[in-house]
Amino acid sequence: MSDSIKHECGIAFIRLLKPLSYYQEKYGTALYGLNKLYLLMEKQHNRGQDGAGIATIKLDVKPGNRYISRYRSMAQNAVADIFGYVQNKFVDIQNETPELMQDAEWLKSNVSFIGEVLLGHLRYGTHGKNSIENCHPFLRQNNWMTRNLVIAGNFNMTNVDELLEQLYELGQHPKEKADTVTVLEKIGHFLDDENQELFDEYKKEGLDNVEITHKISEHLDIAKILKRSAKNWDGGYAISGIVGNGDAFVLRDPSGIRPAYYYQDDEIVVAASERPAIQTAFNIAFKDVKEIEPGHALIVKKSGKVTQEIFREPQEKRACSFERIYFSRGSDAEIYKERKHLGALLCKQILNAVSADLKNTVFSFIPNTAEVSFYGMVDGLHAYIRDFQKEALLHRKDVLDDTELDELLSMRPRVEKLAIKDVKLRTFITQDADRQDMVAHVYDTTYGVIKNHTDTLVAVDDSIVRGTTLKQSIIKIIDRLHPKKIIIVSSAPQIRYPDCYGIDMSKMGQFVAFEAAIQLLKARGMERVIEEVYQKCKASLLLPKEEITNHVKDIYRPFTQEEISAQITKIITPENINAEVEVIYQTLDNLHVACPNHTGDWYFSGNYPTPGGNKVVNKAFVNWKEGNNQRAY
Repeated sequence: MSDSIKHECGIAFIRLLKPLSYYQEKYGTALYGLNKLYLLMEKQHNRGQDGAGIATIKLDVKPGNRYISRYRSMAQNAVADIFGYVQNKFVDIQNETPELMQDAEWLKSNVSFIGEVLLGHLRYGTHGKNSIENCHPFLRQNNWMTRNLVIAGNFNMTNVDELLEQLYELGQHPKEKADTVTVLEKIGHFLDDENQELFDEYKKEGLDNVEITHKISEHLDIAKILKRSAKNWDGGYAISGIVGNGDAFVLRDPSGIRPAYYYQDDEIVVAASERPAIQTAFNIAFKDVKEIEPGHALIVKKSGKVTQEIFREPQEKRACSFERIYFSRGSDAEIYKERKHLGALLCKQILNAVSADLKNTVFSFIPNTAEVSFYGMVDGLHAYIRDFQKEALLHRKDVLDDTELDELLSMRPRVEKLAIKDVKLRTFITQDADRQDMVAHVYDTTYGVIKNHTDTLVAVDDSIVRGTTLKQSIIKIIDRLHPKKIIIVSSAPQIRYPDCYGIDMSKMGQFVAFEAAIQLLKARGMERVIEEVYQKCKASLLLPKEEITNHVKDIYRPFTQEEISAQITKIITPENINAEVEVIYQTLDNLHVACPNHTGDWYFSGNYPTPGGNKVVNKAFVNWKEGNNQRAY
């Protein structure tokens, strides 16, 4: 992607179902769980580089001994920093008494982070402050083991104000206005309730407090707690939590917006935000990794019993399509195929734009996440060439001379790597002009492969959000090659609407498609549409979120996709560019063809999967119109 955007976050959960001595004997180390947690997190480092954290819980620890450990880091390489910190706990043991490294029970009793339940988190701070306090996992502490709670998640709630109000009504006083705090305290409140209900029940039966503690641990109803906690959540979420006794859960929102996968056998239960991380860390097949169903929670009791239970009624599945286009790693077998398909589906538009002149067209991509879509486009071009050759040989074979036949059979797309992401240049000079000049050199190019003023250069990007990097850097750089025309191709449709479910796209002014539509309205004397949409959006904010519709769609309604693309072309084309520039976008219909099981397309279509989304988009427009540069939720 040429424009860097962020999203939160990644989770990694492991529950060891056997005693630690089992892993020591079979795999040669009692650190098996920690080693696998490290792998799961490293294989998802794309999901968060602002910070990371881990927490572990030891099962069946005697009172008076520490059983919860947590460590968080904001180091440049946070995952390595965390596991370096943990590893240091074993250095002296390895050097002085190496035999103890083979004693799983001794390690569990004497060294922190050696436990059977492990949780990791990678954080991208989309809006929250970047401080260690904002790094997951979050911990809610209590002297009662079954009232302790650790959570980490990949989520955003659109109705934080409403959730906070509910906490106030419960008598709580949250320390800050953040969805992470509201989620932690909501689950914590009903965890406390469940504990109290069970305590009262067993007390009536005449059990003493120690017996009651064991009974509560055994009969804690995690599904019931989650049902009560999540009743009014509006957002996209994949959240993992551990109760102090070892009960654990991973839950997914009712629309399946945020991804969550798991694997289970007789040794482990593991969950993560991405399937390939599980496949790689545990060397298992694609088919063995399952999705947690929308509205369901994967629950692992302290006893080791594993169930998947409904905590919210599942809705129409609207899994995030941006995960497929850009965010998730392309090493997932399904995602790889989908990205290639997205590229192949662009061929018809591209061939029309170059008048099928493959002889004078060079194809490339904008590093690095567009590479797979580019391969798909190349496959599509080869398919076009085969059809063209077949048609010519069937119907023109009698009139083709040797030169024409050689030229026909030698047809192939001219594929080159032209845009190269250079090492990170430090834009340390404060003046805007100097900084922009430095930004223009973030990309470099390959010289000598373009025929001056003859070739058309087609460059595939996976998506275009702001268009800033294209304007300030990429188009300027590749114009130095002297192509006749530059065509920028987005494998994603036009991004028109903000996200409110975990991706760092929350302000209307961020989108070049929105800027293009506004410019077109003004150029055609239709400013009244802007004012009408503003008034509708402003009025809608007084309604319950369930009654709100997305009025911002009216901004785009007067124009075709091609008209907006043409205006985007004008916006992103720098001054003093010699080549003609054109921008081509994927169609929404083709997105659904390529990604049929991930229909969450609200950034492109404006069709939000939860009521809160419509409120957010209208609030974002009001903020833009009023010059209020803040997020809409």
